[in-house]
Amino acid sequence: MTSAERIFSKYERTLLVCELFSNMNKADWLGLLNYFHEEKWKKNTCIINHQKFLFHFYIITSGRLKMYNVDGISRKEHTLFLLKKGDVFDLFCLLDGSKHKVYYECLDTINVLAIPMDQLRDWLNKNPLYYKNFLSYSGKIMRTLEESVSQLIFADISTRLLKLLVDNIDEKSKQLKLINNLPNKELAHLIGSTRAVVNRHLQKLKKNGSISLQRNQVEIKDISLLLKELENNLKDRK
Repeated sequence: MTSAERIFSKYERTLLVCELFSNMNKADWLGLLNYFHEEKWKKNTCIINHQKFLFHFYIITSGRLKMYNVDGISRKEHTLFLLKKGDVFDLFCLLDGSKHKVYYECLDTINVLAIPMDQLRDWLNKNPLYYKNFLSYSGKIMRTLEESVSQLIFADISTRLLKLLVDNIDEKSKQLKLINNLPNKELAHLIGSTRAVVNRHLQKLKKNGSISLQRNQVEIKDISLLLKELENNLKDRK
């Protein structure tokens, strides 16, 4: 078994749901995986070297990674994306070849597949059919950023928090996914707030019976109440 075959066999489920490479057949995967290697990064690892992502491109195979920025004056932190299994980074560096001045932190111990950036660009030039996937994925990223900016400008903290919770409820379990077990500080960084303010709003939601709170854990008790709160907030903005 070749290295590419071993990686494909080990991570087949993840690779087949990787949106950036959607509809890619096994033969093309095996050709591309010849250039990949595996890496493991421990929980709480912070990556602040912007040069690192100029030279390698990554696919997450397990765990969560946050992409964030820090204001140089106030030192306030804002999380741009929470990346998960099947997500990729850094698309910006791949597309324009310039340093992307953001930081990364492992919220869990994560595993990634890494490929030299030049090898991926060369593969794309030889397989131009897959460029459309990159255009579609880039459009999705831009729309997500556009919505995030609009929320920060137009919505109050309560509405942002409610939307964050509602958007991350798993359809099957009816509980939070991706942001589950994150401390209030991390939730605050996702919506442009502070830990104290987020805690105050969570306590209100607990009091009305829509959630319960344990250490770093928000449990959804009544989705209908959350949706009603969000609907009322949106009505108040009109």
